[in-house]
Amino acid sequence: MYTPEKEFYIAHCDNGPINIIGKMANRHGLVAGATGTGKTVTLQVIAESFCQAGVPCFMADMKGDLSGISQPGKLSGFIEKRMPEFGIENPQFQGCPVRFFDVYGEQGHPMRATISQMGPELLARLFELNEIQSGVLTIAFRIADERGWLLDDLKDLRSLLDYISKHASEYVTQYGNIATASVGAIQRAILRLEDQGGNQFFGKPEFDIYDLMQCEGGKGIMNVLAADKLMLKPKLYSTFLLWLMSELYSTLPEVGDLDLPKLVFFFDEAHMLFDDTSKAMVDKIEQVIRLIRSKGVGIYFVTQSPTDIPETVLGQLGNRVQHALRAYTPKDQKAVKTAADTFRPNPAFKTDETIMNLETGEALVSFLDEKGAPSIVERAKILFPLSQIGAITEGQRDSIIKGSRIYGKYDKALDRESAFEVLLKEMEKEAKAEEEAKAEAEKEKEKAKEEKNKKPGLIRRILKAIATAVTAAIASIIGTKVSDAVSGKKTKSRTSAGSKITKSATQAATRQITRDILGNLIK
Repeated sequence: MYTPEKEFYIAHCDNGPINIIGKMANRHGLVAGATGTGKTVTLQVIAESFCQAGVPCFMADMKGDLSGISQPGKLSGFIEKRMPEFGIENPQFQGCPVRFFDVYGEQGHPMRATISQMGPELLARLFELNEIQSGVLTIAFRIADERGWLLDDLKDLRSLLDYISKHASEYVTQYGNIATASVGAIQRAILRLEDQGGNQFFGKPEFDIYDLMQCEGGKGIMNVLAADKLMLKPKLYSTFLLWLMSELYSTLPEVGDLDLPKLVFFFDEAHMLFDDTSKAMVDKIEQVIRLIRSKGVGIYFVTQSPTDIPETVLGQLGNRVQHALRAYTPKDQKAVKTAADTFRPNPAFKTDETIMNLETGEALVSFLDEKGAPSIVERAKILFPLSQIGAITEGQRDSIIKGSRIYGKYDKALDRESAFEVLLKEMEKEAKAEEEAKAEAEKEKEKAKEEKNKKPGLIRRILKAIATAVTAAIASIIGTKVSDAVSGKKTKSRTSAGSKITKSATQAATRQITRDILGNLIK
């Protein structure tokens, strides 16, 4: 509940109201507790308080319960019992202006990002790549940037990887080895993501984060992400929200400390963000959380135990609400002690024992004071929300979606000319050139075959000419001998006859060979 003093009345203890100070609301926070202890209601109370102050919020709705924030609440026996404790006589039940979003576009406006926006670092996390494979993905992005190829969706990335695999030798000296096995691993990761519905998330038009930072009727709009289906794909869910935080950080201008934050970001099931996350990625998350405060954005993690959050990140969360924890195992007992140690002790009770004895709707609460220091922890009861507790009907959801000012802005996917189309033309061009080169090679092969066939023909003609000449010479000599015999002339010796035959045949063959060679040259 937003107060005239620019504070957010969230809980009540024996010492009175417990408020989040407006200018400290962007110092981030934590809502923790076991299942069924009231975390979702606490999140709803805090969010609608920001709404009343004109501060928009973004929250993931895991079970559909948060959709009720769009409708006015109703008086119940439980609320009537709590009203005197909170000093509230006549609660003004009211809903909040809400926009529903859904990565899959089924229960809200689609939220898309381009492959270029996501970047190689977040994609490597999403694809669960090792260091070498991540390096190949980074090279692919660098080549796309240099060539001016737009990376919008998964088919663009797939085409790019296929291209660099076929042209790896051209980039070895400049970027290093591009192993076919690494490219294959990335392609398989893309296939797995496609099976999880990744095609619906990556593409155009990309989401404009300024659509999260709007007000309506003086109230901040509550941007509710339908995540019941998305949370079944933990890597996609956490990478998507990390991308959203990174976009906020990189896009928003520096504003310093404000009286009220510009946007509050609730990260439900926060442990998913850190499961199987490398130290480098945790360092990046810590950097974003630490610096995004100066952009006027507050981030509140919602999870079961503070131990789900790395200590380096946990140290950045100043506003804390701790619901009950159960200690059934030694590990649970350690988690209870860790949670207790994160609070500034209250001499009135033992923090670790109290955590295990909190009732539903009760919590240990510590918010930052005006100087930014944590206040002494108090055992308190969380206020009841003024909006509806529980899910709304499909008809109500559909009516809110169609009545939104951004209805139709993201609903239809666009497929512009990007890397896929450019590389398709490139491959067609290469295929055509390869076909032409193949045809030319076949032509040269046929020509060589013809030349080869011409040489034996010439030799046969030469031998034939020699045989003809020899035969003619022999016939001439024999004819001469017969004539001499008839006329009574003396016949020469066999040796002289042989010499004459050889000489005559040689001269005749030489003349025939010369004619054949000259004939071939003229041809």
